Amino acid sequence: MYVDTKAHGTSSKALAAHRFRFGESRGFLGLLFMLPAATVLLLFLAYPLGLGVWLGMTDARVGRGGTYIGLENYEMLWTDSVFWLSVFNTLLYTVVASVFKFALGLWLALLLNHHLPFKAFLRAIVLLPWIVPTALSAIAFWWIYDPQFSVVSWALVRLGLIDKYINFLGDPAWARASVIMANIWRGIPFVAITLLAGLQTIPPSLYEAAVIDGATPWQRFRFVTFPMLTPIIAVVMTFSVLFTFTDFQLIYVLTRGGPLNATHLMATLSFQRAIPGGNLGEGAAIAVSMIPFLLAAILFSYFGLQRRRWQQGGGD
Repeated sequence: MYVDTKAHGTSSKALAAHRFRFGESRGFLGLLFMLPAATVLLLFLAYPLGLGVWLGMTDARVGRGGTYIGLENYEMLWTDSVFWLSVFNTLLYTVVASVFKFALGLWLALLLNHHLPFKAFLRAIVLLPWIVPTALSAIAFWWIYDPQFSVVSWALVRLGLIDKYINFLGDPAWARASVIMANIWRGIPFVAITLLAGLQTIPPSLYEAAVIDGATPWQRFRFVTFPMLTPIIAVVMTFSVLFTFTDFQLIYVLTRGGPLNATHLMATLSFQRAIPGGNLGEGAAIAVSMIPFLLAAILFSYFGLQRRRWQQGGGD
């Protein structure tokens, strides 16, 4: 039988060239490079999320597999006053802390953006609250808020502003304010350094043109700095809200949700019901109830990023 070796060789070369072009394509290489990250996300994010959703619809307990009960856990939470108190605490904690972190972080970023002596050293110092482990920060604040040895109460008494030491973590109102202050202290560096990086990308020519036009410092901030920072602010505040809303370590070390559940967040209540309380199904249901709030924060980031078109000369 006659075989056309020439044609066979030509087809083999064409197939090899096609494979080479496919391997060199940007789409294929992008997919190839994304596979490790996608695998990690599936294993450590998608699977726990799916498991949590399933456990929230079961009566699983520690040491015992559960059976499917539908939405009974969520119906029980609907009438649970402690759960709704934790929702209120979480929203209050997130909103107040995020607003102050943004305001103080933006002010600090604008300050560090100026030509200051020892600027590099100051930037490193600013990062310290963020890089210190959360548990260590919480222990430090626990001593600061101690009812007998609080340095804050001691200073206020010596200044004559109060006549007795404040029970920061024993009074519900003071406890809420205290944990919010601790979270603000930890979160300001992240906002400040990220916004500072955004400030470094704004062309100086824009400020020079604004000065020539007679713009005041406030007008330069209002019409140059703030619009150019909008996409970065959207991302920074989204991460800040996510970190604050899901905070666990700071609250658990400082108050464990007390006093009288006044500082229980949804994350800490979920842990308390699931692990010490042994009710995995109910704890998972509380954790799943956090998803709508987190999705709202992500959507805020998405729509905020649309303002990037303003920087590219498109419509806002």
